Amino acid sequence: MSTDPVVLITGATGDFGPHVVRAFAADGARLALTARKLEPAEALIRDLGLSADRALPSVVDVTSAASVAAWIEAVKQKWSRADVLVNIAGGYKPGKPVHEMDEADWDFMLNLNARSAFLTCRAVIPLMLAQGSGKIINIGAKAGLAAGRKSTAYAASKAAVLRLTEALSAEVRDKGINVNAVIPSTIDTPGNRAAQPDADTSKWVKPEDLAAVIVFLASEAANAIHGTLIPVYGRGG
Repeated sequence: MSTDPVVLITGATGDFGPHVVRAFAADGARLALTARKLEPAEALIRDLGLSADRALPSVVDVTSAASVAAWIEAVKQKWSRADVLVNIAGGYKPGKPVHEMDEADWDFMLNLNARSAFLTCRAVIPLMLAQGSGKIINIGAKAGLAAGRKSTAYAASKAAVLRLTEALSAEVRDKGINVNAVIPSTIDTPGNRAAQPDADTSKWVKPEDLAAVIVFLASEAANAIHGTLIPVYGRGG
C-alpha cells in the first residue's frame, strides 16, 4: 500500500467496521468513513486520534446512487484520489420460506448488500481509472456459496456481491485495479454473540483476523491477486 493511502470504508461504525478502521489507521491511512449517523463516526475518529487531514466522516445512504456519488465527490475534493474501497456496509435479516416472503423483504436484503456494493464500486472506479490504480475489497458470506432454508434473500444478495466482484475484476484488472472479496463465516461480534448465546465462539472468526486479511488485500503484496473470493472461516470450517 502506498504512503498515506486514501481508504474508503462503508459501514465503518457497525460491529465489525471499527476493527477495519483501526487496522488501516495503524498503517497510516487517510480514512473516508460512512455511517448512518455522524456521531459514532466522529467518536471513532477521536478515539483513534486522527486529525482532520486524515479523516472524513460522512453520513451516506449506500443504497442511494446520489448519496454515494456525493460521498465519492467529497473524497475527491478532499484528497483527489481513492486508493482503497472496503465495502463493509450490509447485514442479515432472518428470512421466510420463498412462498411466504414479502417483496419488501427480498428488496431490503438485495438493496442492503448487493445494490450498495454495486453503487459504491461504480462510483469509485472512474477515480481509480484516472489514477491508474486501486484496490476494492467486498464482503461476501458463506451463504453466497451455498444457501440454506429461510435465507433466500440474504444468500442471493451475497451471491450477487461475489459475482459482482468477479465481473468487475475481469473488467479492470488490466487497468491497475484489484477487486477481491473475503468470505467470512460467523464473525465474533457482540451482535452475533447475543443472537447465538449457546454457540462455541472459539470457532468463530476474530474480527481483527478478518481485518488483517482485508488490509493485506489492500496492500502491494496483493498486487497479483484478482477476482479472488477468499474464505476466512476461522476454525468453523
